[in-house]
This record gives sequence, structure tokens and C-alpha cells, in this order.
Amino acid sequence: MTHLLNGLVAATHTPFKKDGSLNLDGVEKIAAHLLANKVEIAFIGGSTGESHSLNVDERMKLSKRWFEIAKGTRLKVVVHVGSNCLEDARALSRQGQELGALAISALTPSYFKPRNVDALVDCCSFIASAAPQTPFYYYDIPTMTGVNLPMPEFLERAGKSIPNLKGLKFTNVDFMSFQLCGQMEGGRFEILWGVDEMLLPALSVGAHGAVGSTYNFAAPIYHRIMDAFKKFDFETARKEQLRSIRLVNILVKRGYMASAKAMMGMLGVDVGSPRLPNGSLKQDEFASLKSDLEKEGYI
Repeated sequence: MTHLLNGLVAATHTPFKKDGSLNLDGVEKIAAHLLANKVEIAFIGGSTGESHSLNVDERMKLSKRWFEIAKGTRLKVVVHVGSNCLEDARALSRQGQELGALAISALTPSYFKPRNVDALVDCCSFIASAAPQTPFYYYDIPTMTGVNLPMPEFLERAGKSIPNLKGLKFTNVDFMSFQLCGQMEGGRFEILWGVDEMLLPALSVGAHGAVGSTYNFAAPIYHRIMDAFKKFDFETARKEQLRSIRLVNILVKRGYMASAKAMMGMLGVDVGSPRLPNGSLKQDEFASLKSDLEKEGYI
């Protein structure tokens, strides 16, 4: 098959102003930062983008701005359209197709949850049919949605009823399912890895593309992992993966979302603080985070 999404795909932050309102002017700097770090695909409005903390109008404005900035550059854009309200998801899907999205992707509804694979297929079909000319990826992230259904079974059924189904964004540590999904129907589906701190083992079982939040601010680490893997230099690959794990541990220590956005600011890309219910860093937490990152050579 032809892979639509190869290499690193950055799950981008949504930039906010100090008052918590949307900062569309901040998108340009994020895009330039990605390109400077050889990341040429942005996955916007997902978990890292705090999509569930944005209303539909904000999500549409955010998408429109990304496509304005990406026009004429190497940057391609994938739009996350998932929502607890499927009509909102369809509206976002239609807009994504009109804007020329490389692909759309959707989380499952997570308040009223689909209780089985058939219900999940129905939800995804309803969303994907609003953008029939645009490749669709189901975004599987059970730790956040509370929906943990077998993905090989989902692909088997969804592949028959969703013509534009391209594959999965697989944010799940079930390597057996990951490998089964990648081999279904001769490799018909594209399975994108979604756990940054486990990229190396994912490469060993066939991952070719990965979507993640740390690719915003630590892309060179992952480029080195992928390059070393291709050269069978597993010692270097393991060393760089360990740097990724240690970085994630530093960020998680004070709250991942706030720390990741703060790190972007330290690198000269102001994306503001998260919206509630994600908290912001206190002054002493910011100082200790910066100290830890500097000490370990991450900034």
C-alpha cells in the first residue's frame, strides 16, 4: 500500500492568550518551528490540542488558520474532528474536506460510549461519510476515552462499510493488536503509532509513521531513533529512546499538558497555558521544570 502519513506527525498544541482565549496568531510560529525541525505533517485539534476544551466555532477557526499558514509550504495538515456530539464531528469533517485536509481523524464519543464494535463502526461511518473524499483514521486511545474495543475486529468490519477508512491512530500499548492490524488484508490499513516513549519497539514490529505530542519540542530525538533503526544501530536507538522516556517523566512530574506547553515557550514558541480542567504551572514549578530540562540538555 501507499503510506499517506510517514515519519513524524506532530500532534500540535492549541495556542491560547493569557486570558485563555484562542490565539490564532500563534499558529504561524508553531508551523515554522515544526518545519525547522523537519516535521512536515501537523495533526491539529487532537488530545494535545485540547479539542474537548474548544467549542466548534473555535475548532473551525483553528483549522482555517492552519490551512492559511500551511498554504505554499511543505506542511500538510490532518484535522481531528472527533466530538461527543456526532453532528459537530460531521460539521468539522465537512470543513476539513473543504479546506483540503490530508486526512481527518476522530476519537470515539466518550460520555455516551459505543458499547461494542458495531456501534463504534456506526459512529465512525457517520462521521467519515461527511467527508467522503478525505481519508479517515479512527483514533484509538482507550486510556483517555474509556473505550477499549478490539481494533482488528473494528478494521475487519469498518473496512467493509467505510469506503474512505485509511487506518488507525493507535495510541495503545497492545503490540499484539498493533501488529495484527498492520498485517490485515495484506497491509491494507495504515496503523500510526501514538505512544512516543515506545516508538522504538513499535518500529521493530512494523511502524512507519507516528503521531505524538513530544514531536513538537523533541523531534530531533525521534529522528535519531528512526535513523539509527534504519541503520541497525540499535545501541544508539535505545539510547535516544531512553532520552525520550526521561523527558516524558520530567514533564509528567508536574502535569504533562502544562509542562509540555511551558517547554514550547522555553523554545521560543509561545502557546500559552492549558485551559481548565488542565492546570497551569505555578512560578516555582515552572522554575524547577526549566532547571530539570536544562540539566538534562533538553533545552
